Amino acid sequence: MTEKTGCGGGDRDGGSASPTTVSRKPAVISGMLFKNTCAPIFVSVFLVTLFVAADFFTRWVDVSSITAQFRQKDILSFEDIENSNNSTPRSCPEYFRWIHEDLKPWKATGITKEMVENAQKNAHFRLIIVDGRLYMEKYDYVFQTRDVFTIWGILQLLEFYPGKVPDLELMFMCHDWPLIRMSDYPDNTSVIPPLFHYCGDDKTYDIVFPDWSFWGWPEVNLPPWVKMTKELEEGNQRRKWTEREPLAYWKGNTHTGWARRELAKCNPDGNQEWNARIHHLDWRKGFKNTDLASQCTHRYKIYVEGNAWSVSEKYILACDSMSLVITPHYYDFFSRGLIPTVHYWPINEKNKCSSIKFAVDWGNKNTDKAQEIGRRGSEFMKNELHMNFVYDYMLHLLTEYSKLLKYRPIITKNAVEVCSCLGKDVVKAYKEMSKVKGPSETSPCTMDPPFEARELEALLEKKLNLTREIEFLEGTGHV
Repeated sequence: MTEKTGCGGGDRDGGSASPTTVSRKPAVISGMLFKNTCAPIFVSVFLVTLFVAADFFTRWVDVSSITAQFRQKDILSFEDIENSNNSTPRSCPEYFRWIHEDLKPWKATGITKEMVENAQKNAHFRLIIVDGRLYMEKYDYVFQTRDVFTIWGILQLLEFYPGKVPDLELMFMCHDWPLIRMSDYPDNTSVIPPLFHYCGDDKTYDIVFPDWSFWGWPEVNLPPWVKMTKELEEGNQRRKWTEREPLAYWKGNTHTGWARRELAKCNPDGNQEWNARIHHLDWRKGFKNTDLASQCTHRYKIYVEGNAWSVSEKYILACDSMSLVITPHYYDFFSRGLIPTVHYWPINEKNKCSSIKFAVDWGNKNTDKAQEIGRRGSEFMKNELHMNFVYDYMLHLLTEYSKLLKYRPIITKNAVEVCSCLGKDVVKAYKEMSKVKGPSETSPCTMDPPFEARELEALLEKKLNLTREIEFLEGTGHV
């Protein structure tokens, strides 16, 4: 599996941008033309430990039964969604509720013009939507085509849900690391700048938005998600899970980030077998031999962050393999909906190699359970991360954001209108692949209300306890 790091792929940047204020350079957008215009139940670690230890006297811990109550709520498969009509209400996936959490810093104060302007020093561009038309001010150079395909995605949203996207103004940043640090606003005053970005963490206020790769990443031969999902599904059919290599696989730039450099040490060295096969990808040789659909050949696939969160996560989870996720520190817009031991197997970052070895040994001894975890991860990608839901997430996020604006957005003096131009060569090809066919025939999904404080605390505690159960299981050495 070809890996991409950073908030969207610092690993493919040939040197990711550092988490500092962006510099000012001439505004240029390649391949894009413009025209001028004026709880619940808490399980204590102690009780879990007693349960797991006692269970080992008779059998291995049935992880699937432990986590059954934490699985995502049932939602329509996408086939059902496509066959439904506008009168059939459908719920958004559970991870949509994090929109409320991301916007909570401004719930009490609202968002003023001054706050938006304060975000400009960290932004690559300003986006303005007025009467369903998109305008832009460019502030800084963006690596490759991150900005091109991010903006293209918003243009598709406007076509997919015409008349539903409200007037708004926002600042967007395309580098890897989230930048609006909570420590810079200790008293939670009204000066927090709202900055849209591809990922976040527990120490920042960045507003998380779907990354550009959903509409294509031509520089690394990654087609739009709508095409990739079909290719990955076909790739999954080429080799049955039980016939795949009983090892853990990862491919990417091992020079990007401390976690990846440490992961490279998990390859067999003649003295120790860690059940892992780590392949370094030399960026200088290009990406012609990095077809992701042909890499669903191992029972286990490893996800590891680089400089920050990596866009590779969705491709790994969609491979039917049991995903081994090394302790993540960043999140994108959907990953907070993933549950350890339900959609993936957690790997301890402090002892990666032995943790990977144990996961593979456990999976090879309990193949039905391991295959089920892999299947649920793939189903999440197929049913809860379909492009319709990506557009629904964008619509709900922008709608809730616009409600917080305390001023009426106007077309600024230096803004230019963005047209739906295709560009040329591979950019054109990817835009054609990801272009919506017309307005949606179904209404947007219905988003659930915000988490109650006790509910959110319980969810986070459950995820932590599930991870701790696996760590305890590893400590016993029994599979």
